Amino acid sequence: MHTRMLAVTLMIAVPVLSAGCSKKVSFKADIMPIFEEKCLRCHDGSGEGSEKSDFSVLNYEIVMKGTKFGKVVVPGDSNSSTLYRLISHKAHPKVQMPPHHDESLASKKLESLPQNEIDTIKNWIDQGAKNN
Repeated sequence: MHTRMLAVTLMIAVPVLSAGCSKKVSFKADIMPIFEEKCLRCHDGSGEGSEKSDFSVLNYEIVMKGTKFGKVVVPGDSNSSTLYRLISHKAHPKVQMPPHHDESLASKKLESLPQNEIDTIKNWIDQGAKNN
């Protein structure tokens, strides 16, 4: 009986404790530097990425506006957020961001984001994609 109660307690406690271990992610301190270094070159409002999708990373409000196809960030739900899906290899290679399929690499475009930056963006979205 005690074993069963312990198992149920652990099933409830472990996810709750794990969720609390994530560092609070700041748009200004954590996300914007990634965008500036890795995304702004194409998504500055007039670059190739902005021309194709109307997506820009100039500031929080513009990021949250999304693209001409719709919003790319669903606060609290990274798996439903196009931004996360495009940077985390959950989309077709031809549309992954930054472009890192064979054709884009041959033209010296960017490679995939490092996993820690993907995780930071995921955590920011999952924490509500706040303007902090």
